[in-house]
Amino acid sequence: QVALVESGGGLVQPGGSLRLSCEVSGRTFSSLAMGWFRQAPGKEREVVATIGWSGSSTFYADSMNGRSTISRDNAKNTVYLQMNSLKPEDTASYYCAASIAYYCSVSACYGEAHYNYWGQGTQVTVSS
Repeated sequence: QVALVESGGGLVQPGGSLRLSCEVSGRTFSSLAMGWFRQAPGKEREVVATIGWSGSSTFYADSMNGRSTISRDNAKNTVYLQMNSLKPEDTASYYCAASIAYYCSVSACYGEAHYNYWGQGTQVTVSS
């Protein structure tokens, strides 16, 4: 049973920073591509950033490009999302996802359909 547990969400003022973490268990973490997605109220879920197995291949959506960094620590079975210069429009539930597809592990797929396992989400609220 694969489990993904997100943490690090919370309330932050505009311009602030947060680092989300997602710990994975139940599968060899280094074989997985990982991604962060988000869903705001009334909107569809969208990709934020993804990363291949080694960390050398990454993808960033335009919405947070330049303001976020995805990274992973294969020794800790954890993927991170560092978010800076947060805006109210970044308010959403943030989800960690894992893909077992080999081509995603090397090329950082950004399509939601490629991801097999999902966490429960962590809420990020950007407000003054």
